Amino acid sequence: MSKKEKVQAIINILDELYPEVPIPLDHQDPYTLLVAVLLSAQCTDERVNQITPKLFAKADNPYDMVKMTIDEIKEIIKPCGLSPMKSKGIWHLSEMIINQHGGEVPQNFKDLEAMPGVGHKTASVVMAQAFNVPAFPVDTHIHRLMYRWGLSNGKSVEQTERDGKRLFPREKWNDLHLQIIYYGREYCPARGFDLDKCIITRQYGRKSFINEVLKAKAKKNK
Repeated sequence: MSKKEKVQAIINILDELYPEVPIPLDHQDPYTLLVAVLLSAQCTDERVNQITPKLFAKADNPYDMVKMTIDEIKEIIKPCGLSPMKSKGIWHLSEMIINQHGGEVPQNFKDLEAMPGVGHKTASVVMAQAFNVPAFPVDTHIHRLMYRWGLSNGKSVEQTERDGKRLFPREKWNDLHLQIIYYGREYCPARGFDLDKCIITRQYGRKSFINEVLKAKAKKNK
């Protein structure tokens, strides 16, 4: 099977499993999405969705956010972890949106990535999910699965992103990055991985990874 055929087979399975791909972070507009994505660093989407209603009840736009103190923001978002850094990022990026962008979240990578607390992955999520610009944000699930499926070498998230963009059709990027995340959570987790449950890895996965899994299973069953 060629790499192209393998990629298409994976796309077909993901399309069948996840014909609809809802955005996992609750939000109303680009600004609330940006804040939610920033909060999701090293935190589950479920936890973020529990916290953002409390934060957005006080400030769901940059003008109200800068009226709060960094400590007030920090107190609300504490359950998300990394609250000292995230609260500063939220306050300062809100100020930047007001002062440099007329109160609107900018629709380009350069301006988004210039904001405190906003890296390339966060900018990619906002561009894809708020503005429908093709992007391929790579989180831990995508990085793990692209390696397990033999589609990237696992050396860096930057390389995984380059490989994903090279292998997958541009018009599929926005859906695919969510489909792969959902698949990773449901069928191909980092811990408690079961080859029998993971149809894509079982059929199309990296041979060396599959052999490692089978060896570990055999050792466990001895």
